[in-house]
Amino acid sequence: MDAVIMAAGLGTRLRPHTEKVPKPLLPVRGRPILDWALGALPKSVDRVIVVINYHGEQIEQYLRSQTHIPRAEVVWQKEPRGTGDALRSCQERLASRINTSLFGTENSERNFSGASSFLVCNGDDLYGAADLARMVTHRAAMLCAPVTEPEKFGIATTRSDGSLERLVEKPKGLNGEQLANAGVYTFPLDVFDIELSLSPRGEYEITQYVSELATRGRVAIERALFWLPIGDVAAWNAAQQVELDAVLQGR
Repeated sequence: MDAVIMAAGLGTRLRPHTEKVPKPLLPVRGRPILDWALGALPKSVDRVIVVINYHGEQIEQYLRSQTHIPRAEVVWQKEPRGTGDALRSCQERLASRINTSLFGTENSERNFSGASSFLVCNGDDLYGAADLARMVTHRAAMLCAPVTEPEKFGIATTRSDGSLERLVEKPKGLNGEQLANAGVYTFPLDVFDIELSLSPRGEYEITQYVSELATRGRVAIERALFWLPIGDVAAWNAAQQVELDAVLQGR
């Protein structure tokens, strides 16, 4: 199975630490964030495609020496035009593995074939290995985490069966615990049949793929047991105190 890791961001909220080093290579407990991320991937992942831009040559160099995944490749996102565009840049590479279409199948997961879907993760957050292992059992899925400040996140609303109904970006007026988009997805290969449009902030968003899939069929929601976003210097410093070995050993 393929996994795509998004690692093209500028890491502006972690400056000055990211002025000369890309955010995915910042150390956490003596290892790059990206090294922890690769180690947490399920054993079924035998190829990883890393989308790079900012200081991308450093990530390329790291991938040549990593020992977690048998095949590690990069795709350059030439312009930072959003997460949807970053994923779309991997289309040809992903299609080289299989050309099976899934939209014509019955709206269930019993016909799922792991080779026909792929995993996508943010490259600057850390995720539990057990959560990622559950994600790859679905043809289409999104990882969510409970939060009490929904106005800071993309929030998932669910159908009666627990699957995704829709995503709402940073909603106002919601009270109590809500499910936030944690930035991990399982997509069927022909998700690229969906044509992306520019968002109000002028980018192509990966969440448009998720929302469109939910209108066409079932997008499962898995609840994260472990999610460690490393969005700023305070979060990066706090991550140094977290015991990661037990939750991030997936391979």
